[in-house]
Amino acid sequence: MTDDTQCTSRNIPLPLQREIRQRCGFGCVVCGLPLYEYEHMEEWAQVKRHVADEITLLCDRHHREKTGGLLPKEVVRQANANPFNLREGVSKPYDLHFAGKHAEVVIGGNSFTCEDRGYGTVMVPISIDGVALVGLILGDGHLLLNFVAFDECNVPVLHIKNNQLFYSMSPWDVQLVGTTLTLREAHRKILLEIEFAPPNKVVVTRGRFLRNGVEVLVRPDNILVTNNSTYISGCHAHNCHGGLILGHHERPMGGFMAIQGIPRYLGDRREALKFEKECQEGAP
Repeated sequence: MTDDTQCTSRNIPLPLQREIRQRCGFGCVVCGLPLYEYEHMEEWAQVKRHVADEITLLCDRHHREKTGGLLPKEVVRQANANPFNLREGVSKPYDLHFAGKHAEVVIGGNSFTCEDRGYGTVMVPISIDGVALVGLILGDGHLLLNFVAFDECNVPVLHIKNNQLFYSMSPWDVQLVGTTLTLREAHRKILLEIEFAPPNKVVVTRGRFLRNGVEVLVRPDNILVTNNSTYISGCHAHNCHGGLILGHHERPMGGFMAIQGIPRYLGDRREALKFEKECQEGAP
């Protein structure tokens, strides 16, 4: 997609931004950092146009180096032709700044909180078949966030390992803006939207947790397990090792809700969505 007409606004149209992100591997083309800025390689002041092929992604450091003349334009063009993340197949790890003795994870309006009760305190707000999709470890003032997200093919597309964030190149779109990370499966189809609130809070506002044929829909105010129409809203668990524990776990895990026998790969969630609507209409 290109637009070679001159324009007066420096704001790049959203469809062009998405095309640029996809081409550049959702990160700085030089180093892969997921915090980036859009850079006109042909210099906006001279061309005054937005052409996707002429725009690249640079992190703040490399953007400043390019603007200040320390990073040659030809090096930027070479990196743009062969972006760091596409070469590696995964984004450069980014360190999230979490710490403290208290932690909170909010998923679909349901909150899970815990406090440091000695080194190795663990909280797992959601787990499917023994895989902790969201987990926290607290100890000695450290707060380590762990997170994994799978796509519909059961392939992991997002990882946070002990506060290090990285993602694969397979999602249709990945965007980290401010404190909000958004993974999209297609246009207007969000896989997950996560808000980071350092030093000690994470909010999953909407999306889907997927694993082994289990689907957990996350809305702003509720969670819906579509496989068996389990609707969860307004719940709070404190200092509870496990939260929503779905499927078989070889090592039994206590939680505020555990469901072992759960149907898989149903393919039709209309009844679950109907039940969700009824629950919402009946809420005070």
